Amino acid sequence: MYVHQTKLLKKAMTMVENETQARKDERERTLAERVPELQLSRMSMQDLQNMCKELHQKMDVVDEERYDIDSKVTKNSREIQELSQKVFELKGKMKRPALKRVRVSADAMLGALLGSKVKESVDFKANLKTVKKEEEKKEEVTDWRKNVESMSGMEGRKKLFDAAQ
Repeated sequence: MYVHQTKLLKKAMTMVENETQARKDERERTLAERVPELQLSRMSMQDLQNMCKELHQKMDVVDEERYDIDSKVTKNSREIQELSQKVFELKGKMKRPALKRVRVSADAMLGALLGSKVKESVDFKANLKTVKKEEEKKEEVTDWRKNVESMSGMEGRKKLFDAAQ
C-alpha cells in the first residue's frame, strides 16, 4: 500500500509541475502578443518622447478604469452590507401592531368565542364559591401572675394535658 501511495504522490507532483510550466508558457505567449518588444536604439529623441506621452496617456486611461471599477465595487459592497443589515433586522424582530384596549362584556365575549350557541346570559358571580373569613380568636388579656399560679404544680400540668387532647 505504501508503494502505491508514493506512486500517486510522484504522479501528482509531475502533474503540478507540468501545470505550472504550462501557465508560465501561456503568460509569456500572451505578453509577447500584447506587448511587442521595443526597439529603442533606432528611435530618435522626438519619437521616444512621443512614445512616452502615448504610454502616459494609456496609463491614465487604465488608472481611470481602475478607479471607476474600484468605486463601483465599493458602492456595491456598501449596498450589499446595507441589504444584509435590513435582512438581519427583518429576521430578528417582527413589528407588533398597536393594540387598542376594547371593553367587551362577558356575554359579548362568550358570544364571540362560542358563536350563537349561548343565547342566555351567564351570571359568573353566581358560580363563585363563597369563602367565610374566620375570625381570629382573641385571647383575653389576664393577669399573668394568676396564670402562672394556676399552671404551677400537678394541676397545671393536668390542665395542659387535657387541653392538648
